[in-house]
Amino acid sequence: MWSLIAPIGSLLSGVALLLLGNGLLNTLLTLRGVAEGYSTGMLGLIMSGYFVGFLLGTWLAIPLVRRVGHIRAFAFCAALAAICALLHVLLVDPWVWLGLRVLYGLALVSLYMVIESWLNAQVANDRRGQVFALYMAVNLGALAAAQQLLGLASPSDFILFVLAAMLISAALMPITLTRQLQPSIPDTLHSNLRQLVGIAPLAIAAAGLSGLALGAFWGMAPVYASLSGFDAGGVGLLMSSAILGGALLQWPIGHYSDRHDRRLVLLWVVLLAMLVAVLMSLLPAGRALLGSIFLFGGLSFAIYPIAVAQLIDQLHRDEILAGSGSLLLVNGIGSVGGPLLAGMLMQHFGAQALPLYFAAVLGLLAAYTWYRLRHVSDLVSGEHAHFMPMLRTSHTVLELMPDAPPAAADDRAAALAPESR
Repeated sequence: MWSLIAPIGSLLSGVALLLLGNGLLNTLLTLRGVAEGYSTGMLGLIMSGYFVGFLLGTWLAIPLVRRVGHIRAFAFCAALAAICALLHVLLVDPWVWLGLRVLYGLALVSLYMVIESWLNAQVANDRRGQVFALYMAVNLGALAAAQQLLGLASPSDFILFVLAAMLISAALMPITLTRQLQPSIPDTLHSNLRQLVGIAPLAIAAAGLSGLALGAFWGMAPVYASLSGFDAGGVGLLMSSAILGGALLQWPIGHYSDRHDRRLVLLWVVLLAMLVAVLMSLLPAGRALLGSIFLFGGLSFAIYPIAVAQLIDQLHRDEILAGSGSLLLVNGIGSVGGPLLAGMLMQHFGAQALPLYFAAVLGLLAAYTWYRLRHVSDLVSGEHAHFMPMLRTSHTVLELMPDAPPAAADDRAAALAPESR
């Protein structure tokens, strides 16, 4: 294990510190917004701004890295993210916060891209799967740990905002001290989304609808917890429960999906997540709700990775990176709308509208999955893919997937085109 970690230890340390600060700030903002009296609709709009910036950064990050290099791009974006974190407490205004969230999302996806492209360049082809799993474990672990920092001070004070900025800034230290050679950035691979919908419509639907559900979760679950009666520490515990559920339950779900009809597994996962969401709407704040959110996180976090594996099942090997990148884009678009829609519903119907929103979105996905199972036979191209637990970061992480082509970083012909099939 040490031989695997040692060459990339500085990169993993950097991403752990970054995710500690990011995880703390994302939850902290919603709690401070509630304390300031912002409506849930306004909070949903603010949280959507983060995903808008994330999508914009997907196109802007690569030119920045090519212009100034990995280390300088990381330093620039980390400084921008830390400044945004501090400005939230200096300029307490919802419209200012909306602009800051867009800038912050742009900075975060650029930071992800620097680390992930660097990781991919340092890893041998036969170890990509191990590094991918380790990287996702660091992501989930840091996000879960960050929620426990909420109990250190009141969201109404400036201390937690300063701590978040400090952690984001601290991510600079292991990155700028590394002696690893900076890699080159390959051209972005583009696919024909319309053609991809024709090839794997269920994977596209699952990616988009999981974005609608989980975008709302990341943006509005702290508000839901606060309005349900949890204090700041309880909000952190609720978020940690969902994240730990996602970390622990994805493996057995994915293992099972690799050996059975993935569409049927997806249907059961979505139906169970929908039922748990309905149960959450009936439960008061307490241990039963924490247990339900643990199950919901474990089930709902598995939907997007199943969609990725389902897509890979239906693509030729040289199409995987381009197709998976398009799936990530669809998921990101769904994530933009999730907090906004959920926030509007919560504003009109109260906190319990959030789990019912989850149930409605997942119900749509369950209905479409059932339709595909009953009426359409999906074409599997080659061997089945291997499920890998994952979070939505940048498209660069897709090159670390064990199913991605080994020469993907240097392959310019991988875009989906009519003649490729």
